[in-house]
Amino acid sequence: MFLRTSVPVYRTTLLPRNAFNVAGNQTRHLMGFVRNALGLDPPTSPDDPTPENRFHPWDQSPSPDLRERAARIRTLARCPVTGKEINYTCPISGIPTHHSREAWEQDKEYHASKRYELLKKVNIYEHDLRSGRPFPEFDFPRDQGQDRMVNMTNWDLFLYTRAFYSMDTEFQMAAVTKMLSYPITIGSVLHQFSPYSLQPKGPISLEGLKSLAALRYTLYPMQNRLVISTTKARPMRIFILGARAESQLPGHVWKQLQYLFPEQTFEIHFIGPESYYDKDKKKYIQLTTPITESVDETLKLIYHTEYFHKLHEAQDFFPYDPYMDVFFIFHPGFASAEIGEHWMKDTMKGLLDTKCAIFTTGFTKNDLLEDIAVVQDKYGKELDILMKPTKNVFGSTKWELNDMNPQEVYQFNMYIAGFRGKRYPTIKR
Repeated sequence: MFLRTSVPVYRTTLLPRNAFNVAGNQTRHLMGFVRNALGLDPPTSPDDPTPENRFHPWDQSPSPDLRERAARIRTLARCPVTGKEINYTCPISGIPTHHSREAWEQDKEYHASKRYELLKKVNIYEHDLRSGRPFPEFDFPRDQGQDRMVNMTNWDLFLYTRAFYSMDTEFQMAAVTKMLSYPITIGSVLHQFSPYSLQPKGPISLEGLKSLAALRYTLYPMQNRLVISTTKARPMRIFILGARAESQLPGHVWKQLQYLFPEQTFEIHFIGPESYYDKDKKKYIQLTTPITESVDETLKLIYHTEYFHKLHEAQDFFPYDPYMDVFFIFHPGFASAEIGEHWMKDTMKGLLDTKCAIFTTGFTKNDLLEDIAVVQDKYGKELDILMKPTKNVFGSTKWELNDMNPQEVYQFNMYIAGFRGKRYPTIKR
C-alpha cells in the first residue's frame, strides 16, 4: 500500500522567479502545433532543457536544496537489498538508492524494471525548475473567446484549445501540469464535455450522472434559461479537504478553473490544519477565523485551518446544496494505517451527510482502489459510487520522489474516483 504519510509534501516548491508572471491573452504558436502534429523537432536554443544538460548527481548538485535532499535520503531511507543506510548514488539516475555499488548491482528488480529511468526523470525535472531558464509556459491565457471551444480530451488538446504556450518539451509539460492538475482535474469532472462518460464505456455511474447533471445545471445557467431556476443566488462552492500543496497555488492558477465556466462564480474552500501557509513566517498558521482572498469578482479562495467535521458540526457551511456544492479530496489516504482513522470517523460521516458529490484522487491505481475499498467496507450501505476508479486524464506528468524510499516514484492525481452519501427516495404514505 502506498502510504501518504511516507511521502514528504514540500509546501514551498522552488519555482523560477518568473513562474507566476501572468501575461495577457497568449496565442499558442501555430508553428509549434504544426511541428508537434508532423513529429518535427522544434528549433533548438542553448536555454532549452535536455536530459543531458539537466542531469547532475544530487549529492553534487549545483542546487543546495537538492544536495540537502540527497543528505536527507541518506539519513531516512534504507537500502532495499541490505537494509542498511544508503551510501551509494545510482550512476544512471543520479539519486542515492543503495548502500553500496555491490548492493546496487545485486538489485535485480531495480534493473529489470528500469526504475532508474523514472528516477532520472525526477532528477532532471527538479534541476530544470532550478535552472534559471526562461519559463514562457507559465504565461497562462486569460478568458476563452466565445468562438473557441475547449477540448477536454487530454492535456495536449486542452492546452492547445485554451491557447497556452506551445509545450514542445517534456520539461515544460511537467512543470505546467503539476500546477494545473488540481484545478483542471476539478474542471474536467464538472465540464459538459468531460472526458469521463457513462458506464459501461466510461467510469460514471447512473448516480454519478445525476450528481453531475445537477452541478452542470448550475454551471451552465444560460442553457437552462427556459427552465425555472431553483438555485440560490450565491457562488458555487468547491470544498477541498485535507488541503496542502493545492492551497498554495496562486490565484491565477485557480482562475484557470473559472475560465472554463465563465457564467459562474466560485468559492474554493481549503480545509485542514495545513491549508494556510504563511510565506513570510515560513510556517503553517492556525486561524481563529477564515481568511478570504478575492482573486476577482468571480473567484474567492477561503482558508479554514480547522478539521472539516468540526466545521460541519458547527453548521458553518449549512445548508448544503447538491446543485451548488461539490467536494474534492486529493490523495487523502483513507486506507493508510497512520492517518486513515482521522478520515473514516466523523469526517466521513459528515461528508456523506451532505449528500453532495465527493471526488478523490490517488498517487497510483492500487492506492486509490484501497482507499475506495475502505470507504465501501465501512459505509457501503450509506453511499453510492459516482465514478469508478479510473486513470485521471489530467494527472500531473511530473514524476516525484519519496525521500524515505527513493525506490518509490509517483505522480500527483494519477487516478480519480467519486462517491456520495446515499439519497433515499421519498415514500408516500
